[in-house]
Formats: sequence, C-alpha cells, structure tokens
Amino acid sequence: MRINTIAFAGIPVTDIERACDFHEGVLGLKVAEEMMDGKWIEHAVGDHTLGIANVGDQWRPSDHGTTAALEVENFEPTIQTLQNKGIRFAAEPFATRCCHMAVVQDPDGNKLTIRKLKPKKEEEV
Repeated sequence: MRINTIAFAGIPVTDIERACDFHEGVLGLKVAEEMMDGKWIEHAVGDHTLGIANVGDQWRPSDHGTTAALEVENFEPTIQTLQNKGIRFAAEPFATRCCHMAVVQDPDGNKLTIRKLKPKKEEEV
C-alpha cells in the first residue's frame, strides 16, 4: 500500500454556524463546498481540504481527538490576532527545531495547531 496524500481533515462540531464563524471569521478560511444539507462544510486550505461537520452522535467533538495543523505565513502576527480575539490556547506558542507552533481550541474544544516552519538556516541542530 502507498498513500499519496491526505484527502482531507475532518473536525466534528456541535453547532455548524458557530463553527463556520470560527473557521471563516477567526481563521479566515473560505468555504469551498457545502454538503449533506449543510451538515458538512469544506474549507479550502491551499491544495487541501479542512471539513467541519455536525452529523450526529456517531461523531462528536473531543478536546482529545484529531487535530489539523495549519501552516501560516506570519506566526507572531497570527498568534497576536488569535490572542486579541480571546481564542483559547491549549498550548501557548513554542518553538521546536524545525518550526514555531501553538495549539488553539475552537468553540467545541477541538484543537487546531498553528504552525510556521523555520527557514532551513534557522533550524537548530
């Protein structure tokens, strides 16, 4: 078996309108497609898809579940904007050898990682 790419990341939510307000209003994502009578909303993120869904009790939000990592152009201004909007942080900004990251939570407690890769010359050995 050979996996070529991630088809999409999906996040369960309890209130699709509130989730759209967060994903579109806070994160600035644009709706790419709406399916299942509005119960599944897809947002285009570059060449990839981040879906949010309210499909019933078979798939519920969890602050311990799957995350999606969103690569941003400017890490510090993005973090400042999220902080100014009162967004909950599950992990405050930190640096690794290869990137800067922080983990925010959507209104249901789902975690989303905000990430910016470091240029190769800045990577620590």
